[in-house]
Amino acid sequence: MSIITIPIFPLHTVLFPGGTLPLRIFEPRYLDMVSQCMKARHGFGVTLIREGSEVGQAADTFDTGTLSEIVYFNQHPDGLLGITARGQQRFRIISRKIQANQLTMASVELLENEPSSPLPPQYRSAADILRSLLEQLDQPFINMQKHYDDASWVSSRLTELLPIRLEQKQYFLQLDDPIQRLERLSALLLDLEIH
Repeated sequence: MSIITIPIFPLHTVLFPGGTLPLRIFEPRYLDMVSQCMKARHGFGVTLIREGSEVGQAADTFDTGTLSEIVYFNQHPDGLLGITARGQQRFRIISRKIQANQLTMASVELLENEPSSPLPPQYRSAADILRSLLEQLDQPFINMQKHYDDASWVSSRLTELLPIRLEQKQYFLQLDDPIQRLERLSALLLDLEIH
């Protein structure tokens, strides 16, 4: 596996490979990070905050996150920078260093991408729920390429969108098997009475 060094953007969200994440950037450390990423054409890591906050001191995060690339940016009328990031590949943090400006730089091991696998028939209802959720969303989700017949894509998008605890979403990100993820998600859907 490849080991690279990337800046880490700790958030109260979980991003999967193939997922879309709109962000409003206002902190100087992240404005600098975005600028550097765009100049060097490299990505940044999105990790779920375990303890701390998105602003101020560097937060403690989970070790598994998603390498993302900036696919769109614009200046909002309020002066904030808006970007859209797309998840590329999962990673595991090996070591981290907090810089003076509280930006975390991390050496990460890139994890293998999940193989594309057909959606088993027993999980078609999960794909239907996902389709219904996506139809209710605006940009940037409208133009997202949709793969309702792919187990990895369906399980990842459903995890991102369902109203479940962030720790559960993190657990699903750490699973390597999309069928196992769908199996566990189906049980959650029954608990949430969504079917």
